[in-house]
Amino acid sequence: MSLEGWINWVISWAYTPYGGLALFLNSFAESSFFPIPPDLLLIALSLLRPQWALGYAAICSVGSVLGGVLGYLLGLKGGRPLLQRFVSEERINLVERYYQKYDLWAVGIAGFTPLPYKAFTISAGVFVLDLKRFIFISFVSRSARFFLVGSIIFLFGETVKFYLTKYIDIFSIAFMVLLILGFLAIRFFSKRMRKKSETSDQRRLK
Repeated sequence: MSLEGWINWVISWAYTPYGGLALFLNSFAESSFFPIPPDLLLIALSLLRPQWALGYAAICSVGSVLGGVLGYLLGLKGGRPLLQRFVSEERINLVERYYQKYDLWAVGIAGFTPLPYKAFTISAGVFVLDLKRFIFISFVSRSARFFLVGSIIFLFGETVKFYLTKYIDIFSIAFMVLLILGFLAIRFFSKRMRKKSETSDQRRLK
């Protein structure tokens, strides 16, 4: 199935009685292995029932953090070989440098932005970072991201619903562009950091 097909399949759950459960499972799975972020389903459900938008944001946050813990445990038990099955070596090196520079706040950056959160959850286990701090920072960053969306729809209701419904294709494309830009940013900074590292090593040898 293509990426667009996966997205349409995920969004279609908003129109079923199992939308809330699908949102929880989507946010849980995306934190460790599933490719589609839960934001689109969160938006679709919140637009259908704006009065429940904050509740959906809470479901999304809890599911995402629990999924992040699963990713952490997978990384802890499976080690670097498991991480290499899900993430390229370039991204692993970049994530490792993020941790060296920002400590666990790197998880917060990934949790709030389009960066692939699963790469950070699994690697947090691989690098044996503090689990309690990992859970705390994940909860703060993921809640901030999902409650921002939920609060806007809850507070502005029909106005936001009108514009999002009218321009849903544009918003979907914009979200996909942000997702792709996140991956490209990782690739760019990974190459840049690798070049700096190689230059630094060459200077030491001299």
